[in-house]
Amino acid sequence: MDSFSIGISGLQAAQKAFDIIGNNIANAATEGYHQQRIEFRPAYSSQVGEVLLGGGVDVVGVTRLIDDLLEKEVLRQESLLGQISQEFATLRTVENSFGELVEGSGLSGAIDKFFNALQDLTAHPTEVIWQNQLITEAETMAGQFRTLGEFLTSLEEQLELESQNMITQLNILTNKIANLNNNIEQQEIGGGQANNLRDQRDQCITELSKLVGIETKTREFGVVDVYVAGTPVVINTSAIDLEVGLKEVGKLGVSVAGASNYNINTEGGQLSGLISLRNELVSDIHNDLDTLASAMIKQINQYHIQGVGSAGSFSDLTGWPVTSENLADFGSELTDGSIYIRVTNTSTGAISRNEITVDKSADTLSDIAALISGITGLNASVVSSKLNIQADANYKFDFLPAVLPLPTASTLSGSPPTISVSGIYTGANNDTFQFTVVEGGGGTGSVGNGTLQLEVRNGAAQLVSILNVGAGYAAGDKLDLGNGIKISLSTGDLNDGETFDVDAFSSSDTSGLLAAVGINTFLSGSSASTIAVCSDISATPGRVASALGADMTDNTNALRMHNLKDQAVTSLNSMTPGEFYRQLVTDVGQQLFVKETRKDNIESMVQNLSNQQGELNGVNINDEAAKILAFQQMFQAMGKFMSIIQSSLLTMMEIL
Repeated sequence: MDSFSIGISGLQAAQKAFDIIGNNIANAATEGYHQQRIEFRPAYSSQVGEVLLGGGVDVVGVTRLIDDLLEKEVLRQESLLGQISQEFATLRTVENSFGELVEGSGLSGAIDKFFNALQDLTAHPTEVIWQNQLITEAETMAGQFRTLGEFLTSLEEQLELESQNMITQLNILTNKIANLNNNIEQQEIGGGQANNLRDQRDQCITELSKLVGIETKTREFGVVDVYVAGTPVVINTSAIDLEVGLKEVGKLGVSVAGASNYNINTEGGQLSGLISLRNELVSDIHNDLDTLASAMIKQINQYHIQGVGSAGSFSDLTGWPVTSENLADFGSELTDGSIYIRVTNTSTGAISRNEITVDKSADTLSDIAALISGITGLNASVVSSKLNIQADANYKFDFLPAVLPLPTASTLSGSPPTISVSGIYTGANNDTFQFTVVEGGGGTGSVGNGTLQLEVRNGAAQLVSILNVGAGYAAGDKLDLGNGIKISLSTGDLNDGETFDVDAFSSSDTSGLLAAVGINTFLSGSSASTIAVCSDISATPGRVASALGADMTDNTNALRMHNLKDQAVTSLNSMTPGEFYRQLVTDVGQQLFVKETRKDNIESMVQNLSNQQGELNGVNINDEAAKILAFQQMFQAMGKFMSIIQSSLLTMMEIL
């Protein structure tokens, strides 16, 4: 009867082989399917005398053709490709939004046109057509800033939303993997083989690797644990949900759901690409754009607040709302210093300069308003968190740094000449110049006679100039100190050793308070999304502060603002505004080039790995067809074998 057992084992083996081959062919196009191979071994043998007789064939099991090292490398490269593809696609959108593909277009062109309009204004500082042109170009530039700033803000919000959607997909996959782990374990604990379930589970793991970088660990009975950034998301047959959220520093991260312990250092997969874009790539671009906008606002305003336009001095100025009255809360834009307010009595023509000392750590905005109100002819208050300065009737005020027409201090006695001061100081820092009378005989000298001179020293007692006001000097002639300040003397007498002082100002606000609270500013806002031309300027073009001189017709302030185009700014990495923006756009282009190159390389690597996978575990229809023929012949031969055995037995029975 052993012959029948051998035949039956052969028929059963062939039948099971047909099942495996059929399963392979049916799944030839199934993504993630691994070819299966039936494994045989000789059945139990029996000893008959000296002869060892075979017992047929046993089916040992079904082997799933898989290379674990190759599979792990595929997962790793798929994760890298998912991340780099996400970063590349988003950065390309950013590059397109900047619109700098055509020279002179986009924000770069708008900045250039703004500075060109300032240059035109220097040639026509009091003409409304050029003032309007400047305002138009400034509004265009601000509009470009806002468009880009709002786009980047919207993009960051979209990245957060996409991250939340992707974490939902991730949680669905991890729960599916856990369920498949459970089914695989139940089936294989009972002695079965769950190759098809393993393929389904591994395909889910592959899909998961495209979303986020993962690590896997194999357990008994085909179970696989999955980790994301060191955090277990699938343990045996249980899944742990994740969530995305913002840390205190405003960075997007991943955490176990409900724990709020966000990890911002994930790597691999589309989710990591979104997090990298939100936290670094897009965020850095946005920060740089905000830095540029802030620098433009600060640099333009620091000059504009000091000047006046063709509309002249002010009777009323109101700043913008501030979030806190405490000057200590204003940040680095404000320091200890002084504000110098020039007040003109329009009835008498008398001009005075008044100093307001700013103590950042102790003062409030209301304190400053009270100090301003202490100046004759002025009143100030804080209304709706805005500083308002008003001049009384017959008074005007401004913040011109122009020298006062008369010396600020004097020890002259007797019948001194009238000393007139004029000009615009060109020095870098505020200073006080002391003029000392030097008369060769040590007594009294008359202007225009003898050896009478004036020694001029700065606040550090350094000799600046020696002016001849004796023989050869005609009363009323202007004498230039070489720093923009000029003086002239009428006829009169001067005594040896007498002095008079002239205060010179390069800045009428060394604290930065006026710009911080929006008094006489040209631009408002603090970032790319909020920059704008101040409404008072747009409504009254004559408020464009092009002049610094006492006659208010010069172009000095317009020229200073125009020259910012070529001045390196510390906050812009010591680059000019144009250079900084071009560097920003260039950096985006360079990142795109690097990302594209890396993406192409990883795609090639993934393709090579996929080819290796196909060669190792893919289903080849021709090979499977050949196996069908082989097992068909085996099945037919075993049938013939059993038929012969049966015929032989019948013949033997007939003989007996």
